[in-house]
Amino acid sequence: MQIYKVGGAVRDRLLGQPVSDIDWVVVGATAEQMLALGYRPVGSDFPVFLHPKSGEEYALARTERKSGRGYGGFTFHASPEVTLEEDLIRRDLTINAMAEDDQGNVSDPYQGQKDLKDRILRHVSPAFAEDPLRVLRVARFAARYAGLGFSVAPQTIELMRQLSESGELQALTAERSWKEIARALMEDYPQVFIQVLRDCGALKELLPELDALFGVPQPAAHHPEIDSGLHTLAVLEQAALHQQPLSVRWACLLHDLGKGLTPEEDWPRHIAHEQRGLKLIKTVNQRFKAPRDCQELALLVGEYHTHCHRALELRASTLLELLQSFDVYRRPQRFEEFIAACEMDARGRKGLEQRDYPQAEYLRGAAAAARAVQVQPLVQQGLTGQALGEALKGERLKALKAYKDSAAS
Repeated sequence: MQIYKVGGAVRDRLLGQPVSDIDWVVVGATAEQMLALGYRPVGSDFPVFLHPKSGEEYALARTERKSGRGYGGFTFHASPEVTLEEDLIRRDLTINAMAEDDQGNVSDPYQGQKDLKDRILRHVSPAFAEDPLRVLRVARFAARYAGLGFSVAPQTIELMRQLSESGELQALTAERSWKEIARALMEDYPQVFIQVLRDCGALKELLPELDALFGVPQPAAHHPEIDSGLHTLAVLEQAALHQQPLSVRWACLLHDLGKGLTPEEDWPRHIAHEQRGLKLIKTVNQRFKAPRDCQELALLVGEYHTHCHRALELRASTLLELLQSFDVYRRPQRFEEFIAACEMDARGRKGLEQRDYPQAEYLRGAAAAARAVQVQPLVQQGLTGQALGEALKGERLKALKAYKDSAAS
């Protein structure tokens, strides 16, 4: 029995990056031997065991062959005869197909170290094209390591294109797709993830609503970058630079989908794109079964982001309606995330990345003014039910008018 550290732990150590999760592969052992040593079995797809003390995963060396569609369409074979090289060749990228023994010696049968040095993401074998999930994984690795200068090898992009055109991406479950998308959006360069998906034709298969934005112009006076798709990538880039949470990044990705539905004769203006985009945002939310907080924020940002940009011009009554829509009294954090997404939208414009966004503080002040209105004096007047609600709304409107007057002076 020989035990090796494999995959990401080896890759990240060689890159000088922090190592979080460690995967182990066991060569020359049977499941019975693992059980006798106290390892606990997990899963039924292939033999993986938990270490009796550390709880880390140890997998028996295995081979695999395609037996159906999608991510799960594989038959695995594990036995003591499977070699380390046979186990490593089934992995996605050469930089993930290295192993390290307990002495620190690296086994690198597929030139992963050379590709690390050359900053290349390259597939290990043609079997790469059998697993559609690898399209998302490679794009995610491109987003993770873009800051180190990594790019995807042209031959690998070609295999990803073949996978995209084969219809296999449609076999991915919503849960698996969302897991990869969410992880990719939280990388330092999430815009690279989207760009790589577009380069290989996967974006139009997975997110046709987003792919449709590329080539759609916007008014140059407001959007020097002009292209709606490039603007979305820039907004996502700003969200990462400002370390926004997943819900904000998801909202940034989907906020302008309505512009893809604007008739060409109306270009470059996009009147009412906010309302047009809501149906598309709902469709995308449901397709990937995004978490509820991500779904809600994406819809609210899609509908109200231009309200935020025009905050200083809004009437007190419109301000109040905006605050009510977000339930700022009970869910203040959601309103904060809305403001953050809108600020990323404003900064995601060529040459305007550093421009001040006074709307953010203005809206925070408006929310504070509305929240400061006390309900108790109205209750003491004997108001209840609908009458109480109307009176409270009236007091909040007064407070917002006063706030607007003080902000203008």
